[in-house]
Amino acid sequence: MHKKPKSFDRNLIVIGAGSAGLVSAYIAAMVKAKVTLIEAQDMGGDCLNTGCVPSKALIKSAKVAHQIADAARFGVNAPAATVDFPAVMRRVRDVITAIEPHDSVERFTGLGVDCVKGYARFIDPWTVEIDGERRLTAQSFIIATGAAPLIPPLPGVEASGYLTSETLWDAFATREAAPERLVILGGGPIGCELAQAFQRLGSQVTIVEMAERLLLKEDADAAALVTAQLQAEGVSVLIGHKALRFEGGKNLFVEGPDGEKQIGFDDIIIAVGRKPRVAGFGLEELGLVVEGRLDNDEFLRTNLPHILCAGDVAGRQQLTHGGSHEAWYASVNALARPFKKYRTDYRVLPRVTYTEPELAAVGLTEAGAIAKGISFDVTRYDLDDLDRAIAESEAKGFVKILTAKGSDEILGTTIIGQHAGEILAEVTFAMKHKMGLRKILQTIHPYPTWAEANKYAAGQYGLARKPEGLLKWAERWFRWQRG
Repeated sequence: MHKKPKSFDRNLIVIGAGSAGLVSAYIAAMVKAKVTLIEAQDMGGDCLNTGCVPSKALIKSAKVAHQIADAARFGVNAPAATVDFPAVMRRVRDVITAIEPHDSVERFTGLGVDCVKGYARFIDPWTVEIDGERRLTAQSFIIATGAAPLIPPLPGVEASGYLTSETLWDAFATREAAPERLVILGGGPIGCELAQAFQRLGSQVTIVEMAERLLLKEDADAAALVTAQLQAEGVSVLIGHKALRFEGGKNLFVEGPDGEKQIGFDDIIIAVGRKPRVAGFGLEELGLVVEGRLDNDEFLRTNLPHILCAGDVAGRQQLTHGGSHEAWYASVNALARPFKKYRTDYRVLPRVTYTEPELAAVGLTEAGAIAKGISFDVTRYDLDDLDRAIAESEAKGFVKILTAKGSDEILGTTIIGQHAGEILAEVTFAMKHKMGLRKILQTIHPYPTWAEANKYAAGQYGLARKPEGLLKWAERWFRWQRG
């Protein structure tokens, strides 16, 4: 039985300096709590160093290469693009360096956060030891240790030289060219983004996905458009194929509808999912880890209510902005104990897959609504009708909005097309503040913009519900007026 200290060194200790940890520490410092942020690796976590930031920098370089190759479609004759792969990877590193100050020790120290570099391990429920030396106590803790790539236990996987979304950046930093043959195991957002980027940078990419389609969590129609675009650009998409084993180092054997198949590769990126980082922090000894995950409730509290969690390690979502969202709840629930607590709300959590076309969504998909037994109506507006899309010769995609049956309450939205992530912001705002589609229709949108797609989708909703009986009376009235 552990004895609770009579006094504490800190009000809050945060373990992990990714998006969730940084926001938690920031909030604590802003309300003048004494807070320590402990990070063993680099400030900024996966997002800055191996995730969102480098991948989006890579995607931009790949997009430019594709635009040059596609220039004739716009009446521009351009010489064939030559990809300087080392320069692309240097640019990725430069982008990380430019953003690093936002998440730096210097910035957070200036905000009042005590930043400590090292590995933290719980000695008891109120004490952590850092690198086996320094000990600190706190009234509350937030675990924000993130997640790590999940590696399936396939025969021969360790000898395959596999890469992940975390390790590929160092592995490719000194390469003279993108890998000639690249296999990506997993057809989720990370797999699709990397597949398109490396195909555009000169690789021959093969995606292997066990499910019957890519982007399984997203709207089926939107996922089909992404799949079609990947295939049009030369990516080999093997859906319904299960990875079996590796042989000879650089050969993957898969099983699909036509039996077993061998795929040779120069590099393989495993992107089949991520698992919470819970080992090595003393959490198991405290009884907080259940079947490999950090057990937590709707207030982000673990089995010990003064120890909370946020971000990927909480296991509820795996988005950078989702981690920041959870950090608000975790830090407020930690610091306001026992007077106040807030239940986490994921109803309006947007997500974007940064392929081209982009796929952005918030709330429910049709499949999600059906699974929950929710009655809904669907309104769809196709971007081939949008003037801005036509002007830019990018008239592919759609806006699909789910509304509650008999109401204009927005239950969910999927947008696929150019700038989908930016277009989605207006709908996300409307959902958050409980504004229906009619409010969007009443809002003046500048012409010609991509955001008009939301207004026209709202117009489609209204058009399908026009008061036919009233319009018949209006027709009679105007006929009478004419005499």
